[in-house]
Amino acid sequence: MKILVIQQKMIGDVLTTSLLFEVLRSNFPSAELHYLVNKNTIPVLENNPFIDQLIMVTPEMEKSKKLSFQLLKQVRQEKYDIVIDVYSKLFSGFLTYFSGAKTRIGLHKSYTKLFYSHTVKTSKTNTYGLPMAFYNRLEFLQHSGLDIDYAVSPKIYIHESEKEKLIEKLSHQGINILKGDYLMVNCLGSGKDKTYPLKYMAEILDAVVVNHPDKKFFLNYIPNQIEEIEELKSYCTANTKKQILDFYAPSLREFIVLTSFCQAVFGNEGGAINMGKALGIKTFAIFSPWIRPTSWMHQNNDFHQYAHLNLYCPERFNPFDKKELKAEVEKHYGDFTPNLFKEKLVQFLN
Repeated sequence: MKILVIQQKMIGDVLTTSLLFEVLRSNFPSAELHYLVNKNTIPVLENNPFIDQLIMVTPEMEKSKKLSFQLLKQVRQEKYDIVIDVYSKLFSGFLTYFSGAKTRIGLHKSYTKLFYSHTVKTSKTNTYGLPMAFYNRLEFLQHSGLDIDYAVSPKIYIHESEKEKLIEKLSHQGINILKGDYLMVNCLGSGKDKTYPLKYMAEILDAVVVNHPDKKFFLNYIPNQIEEIEELKSYCTANTKKQILDFYAPSLREFIVLTSFCQAVFGNEGGAINMGKALGIKTFAIFSPWIRPTSWMHQNNDFHQYAHLNLYCPERFNPFDKKELKAEVEKHYGDFTPNLFKEKLVQFLN
């Protein structure tokens, strides 16, 4: 048996969907399992023992009809028995349909349902205490009568050789990653409407340093965000600035390995938080007011905690109008002051 799972675009989505492979492997031990993803997301999938082959979608393929056709041809030649299109957009729907697979599973949408033999209508709640992002993925397998382990979660796998290489690199910069307490700070979100105000974030960092003076920070950012990073530092106290390490991981894979050495990841909800969870380390997520925490958080989990404005101003979120909240996100962020949750974070980092 040969099975293809499709999940394009965002790193967090690709990582989350990877949990399906552990369930598929337990039900089909001898099956060949393939995963079609965007090239930039591959670092979160390296060394995954449940995935036999990765099929890469490059930016060039997305812009070229000729290359897109070649990808269609490649998928068809694989002769899959089952294709699970978690992404369920127009092009992935075409890929699924033209794969020739007898079983083709995708989201129930008016413009894509013709591509699939089985469609999925995702739920809004579950009884397992799972983040809805996890549960909704597992719903793609429910129609098949498979034995589903609802305790499964995405995982990132790192070789010891990768750790040893980074230990040596850090040592050359005067950082002994094996001694001391290190924290990864996701100080910037994927956009302004997902980024906790920098002055507030600086206040959070100051509070951590006052209460945990031995902890040191790595900041997660990409080169074109250096101005925002410098602005954040400008709001911090002199003591806090001393605890911020001047080290930048140039690749996503190196960032992942670096994060694996950290005691915890905290800051804006997003890819870094999800990677921290997949590495098995503690996380504390600060959610944008317009994002539902239930999509990404386990219920009653002390190891992974969060702050969201609705915990402190519930009346503002009844009903939860995502469009309206996003339109006024700056105002809501302004009311989401550090005093509401910084003590909770400080205690979490004990």
